[in-house]
Amino acid sequence: MWTTENRSLYNRDKLRYPSDLTDAEWRHIGPLIPPAKRGGGKRRVEMREVVNGVMYVAEHRMPVAATSQKTCHRAAR
Repeated sequence: MWTTENRSLYNRDKLRYPSDLTDAEWRHIGPLIPPAKRGGGKRRVEMREVVNGVMYVAEHRMPVAATSQKTCHRAAR
């Protein structure tokens, strides 16, 4: 229910895009992201930004071809 007390929890004005994750949301999702593979190179992208990108594409119903396929493919491996 939208009350004065909880309205600030759902405020997305300070985010770059409304689809970006808040810190509280990332605390729930971050632990579910698998760690980088052992012996491989260091990750070049922040996984939070990958998830933000997926959320942006999902929210705006963009075709996958309009996104950075290389980054998404690397992150999904």
